[in-house]
Amino acid sequence: MSNPRTVLVTGASQGIGAATARVFAENGDTVIMAARNAEKLAECIGSFGDAGRTCVSAPCDVTDPASVAALFEMISGRDGTLDVVFNNAGTNIPAALAGDISFDDWRKVMAVNIDGAFLIASHAFKLMQTQQPQGGRIINNGSISSHVPRYGSLPYTASKHAVLGLTKCLSIDGRAFNIACGQIDIGNTASDMTKRMSGGVPQADGTLKPEPTMDVSNVAHSVLHMASLPLDANILTLTVMATTMPYVGRG
Repeated sequence: MSNPRTVLVTGASQGIGAATARVFAENGDTVIMAARNAEKLAECIGSFGDAGRTCVSAPCDVTDPASVAALFEMISGRDGTLDVVFNNAGTNIPAALAGDISFDDWRKVMAVNIDGAFLIASHAFKLMQTQQPQGGRIINNGSISSHVPRYGSLPYTASKHAVLGLTKCLSIDGRAFNIACGQIDIGNTASDMTKRMSGGVPQADGTLKPEPTMDVSNVAHSVLHMASLPLDANILTLTVMATTMPYVGRG
């Protein structure tokens, strides 16, 4: 194990965020676990056993600028430096055609997936830019939807295309400050968000078909690997997917 780091994981109370936080904690890192629900965070940390001792519960609403500012004030005051951010918090709505999506549903997805991702990345960038030693790594949770849309997924796909732009701009802006930024694009992780896939997933022709999923540990260990690189090396985009899901070519 390398020297213990301070790692921030958002959306950390369940699914991909919780699994990734646990892997970092088991690696000996101090993990700041951010999510809206304090009770779920406490339960999640408790489930880690001994590894939970290096975890810090940090209730935060990533869509609220004041809440995010308070999160980073806590990190600065507690640890002084931040080594890694897994910018993971995200949400979605059920599949719907473009004309049937309300503005409220559009804003619900954008508020978390874009506004939240920006707020976390911006604050992390500023802290990494000014801390000593300077630098750090930001890993955004993209999606295969950053590249290829699903049927009936306009808000989610638009948000994840925007995350890819965020990643690339952060990667360029960070060069002068030893800040590396990459993105993990995930396809069909078995988690709370994909439970509804058991009844079938909308395909490009409008039909419903079941799709294979993979264990969330594959994502968690991939994020850990991205974070293990020295700051003079970067995985800009990494796709981790269920091997036989319909993504490459025509499926």
